[in-house]
Amino acid sequence: MAVSKTNDRVGAIETRGIEPVPDSERHGHAGQMFWTWFAANISILGLPLGATLVAFRGLDIWQSVLVAVLGSFGSFALVGALSLAGKKGGAPALTLSRAVFGQRGNAGPTLITWLSRVGWETISTTTAAYALLALLDAAFGIRRNTVLTLLCLLVFIACTLLISGLGHATIMWINKWATVVFGILNLVVMGFLISTVDWSKVLDAPAGPASAVVAGVGFIASGTGIGWANAGADYARYLPRAIPGRRLVVASAFGAGIPLVLLISLGSLLSAGDPTLATSSDPVAAINAMLPSWMAIPYLVAAFGGLLMSNHLSTYSAGLTMITLGLRVPRAWAVAVDVVVMFAGGIYFMLIADDFYGPFSTFLTLLAVPISAWIGVVVVDSLRGRTYDPRALMDTTRSSAYWYTGGVRLPAVLGWALAIVAGLLFTKASTTASDVWFAGPLSGTWLGVNGLGWAVSMAVAAAVYALFGRKGSPAPHGGGEPAATRLQGAGR
Repeated sequence: MAVSKTNDRVGAIETRGIEPVPDSERHGHAGQMFWTWFAANISILGLPLGATLVAFRGLDIWQSVLVAVLGSFGSFALVGALSLAGKKGGAPALTLSRAVFGQRGNAGPTLITWLSRVGWETISTTTAAYALLALLDAAFGIRRNTVLTLLCLLVFIACTLLISGLGHATIMWINKWATVVFGILNLVVMGFLISTVDWSKVLDAPAGPASAVVAGVGFIASGTGIGWANAGADYARYLPRAIPGRRLVVASAFGAGIPLVLLISLGSLLSAGDPTLATSSDPVAAINAMLPSWMAIPYLVAAFGGLLMSNHLSTYSAGLTMITLGLRVPRAWAVAVDVVVMFAGGIYFMLIADDFYGPFSTFLTLLAVPISAWIGVVVVDSLRGRTYDPRALMDTTRSSAYWYTGGVRLPAVLGWALAIVAGLLFTKASTTASDVWFAGPLSGTWLGVNGLGWAVSMAVAAAVYALFGRKGSPAPHGGGEPAATRLQGAGR
C-alpha cells in the first residue's frame, strides 16, 4: 500500500516502515547528512575515546589529533559512500542488504546490526542517566539512589521514544536546530576544559610508536564510523536520486569529523594530565570534576542533549532493523519494543556492572568484526553498480527475485562468514588485562595486538565476494540475476 509523503513531516508520526520510498515522494538535500552525523557525534563519549589514545595507546597530542582526523573523517566518508544505496534504492540499509545476501541469508547481518544498535543505545542511555543524576544533585542537591536512577533512565528513554517514534522528518528537523544549541553549549564547556589542561605534561609526553598510530586509527574508526556504517542508508532513503553522491560523502565526513576531532583531541589533552578519564566508571562525573562548580549545570545539560541526539538516531535505525528481521508491527511500535531492551541494558550498567569503560571497549571490539565483514561485501557489491527491485525487496517468499538458493546468496553469505572467522582470529576483547572475554589464536600478532581484526574481516569479505560473487557466476535458478539487479557499471 502506498504511503503518502505527507506522513513524513515534522510533528507527524512517520507511517512508512521499510518499504522503499518512490521517486514521487523523495525530498530533501545533501546538507541533511551533515546535520545528521554532526548530531550523532556531539556527545561526550568522544572524550573517553580520545583519552584512551593517550592512556592506553601511549600517543602524544599530535599523534592523537592525526589519529582523530584519519579515523573520524575516513570512517564517516565510508558511511557517506554506503548511504548512496539508500538514495538509490529508497530503503533502509539492512532492507537493501536482502538484495546482496538473499532473503534468508540477510538474517545474520541484520541481527548483528540490531545488537550493535542496542549496545550503542544502552551506552548512551547509561551515560545520559549519569548526567541527569549529576544535574539533579548540582541544581537541587538531590542525591543518587536506586529509585532516582531508574527514574532518570526512564526520562531519557521517554525523550528518545518521542523523537524516534515520530520518525524521519522530525529527526531531520531536530538534528539541525538542537545540534546548534547543544553544539554551542559544548564549545563553551570545552573552552573551560582546555583551561584545566596540564600543558607541561602534554608537551613533554613522548611520541608513541608508528604501530600505535595505526592501531589508534583503527580504534577510532571502529568506535565511530564503522559502528554507523550500516545505518547511513536509513537517513538517505528519502533523498532525490538526482543529488550527486559525492555531496553525501563530503557532508557525512565533515558532519561527523568536525565534532569528533574536537572531542577526541580534547579527551587526549585531558588524559595527558589525568589518565583516570579513560578508566572511569562514570565519565560524566570524571569530566564534571574538572570544571568549576558553576559550570556544572550547562555542562550536564549539554551532555544530556548531545547523548539524546545520538540515541534517537540509533533507536530509529534499530526499529527499522527489527522490522527487517521480521517483527510485524508498525515502525513506531518497533521503536517502543527497542527501548524496553534499552532500559534493561541501562539497569545492568548502572545497578549491576562494576565497570563502564571496560564493557564499552569490549563491545566495540567484538561487534566491529561482523559489521566490517558486512561492509566488505556491500562495498564490492555497490561498486559493481547494484540496482534494487522494490517489489523483490519486500517479497520474502520463494517467489522473490532475491530468494537465490534457498533464500541465501551463497557468495555473499560465505564471504561474510569466512571474514568473521578471519577477523576473530586476530581479535582480543577484554575489560582488563586479567578479564579476557575472547582471544583469537592470532591475537598476539602485530595485527591482533594493534586491534586490526576488524580490518582483516573487511578485507577478507571483500576479497571472497569479489572472487566468487562476480558477474557471470552460476545463478540460483539457472538464468542469471534478476534484471532489476543486474550488475551494471559502477554508478555515482
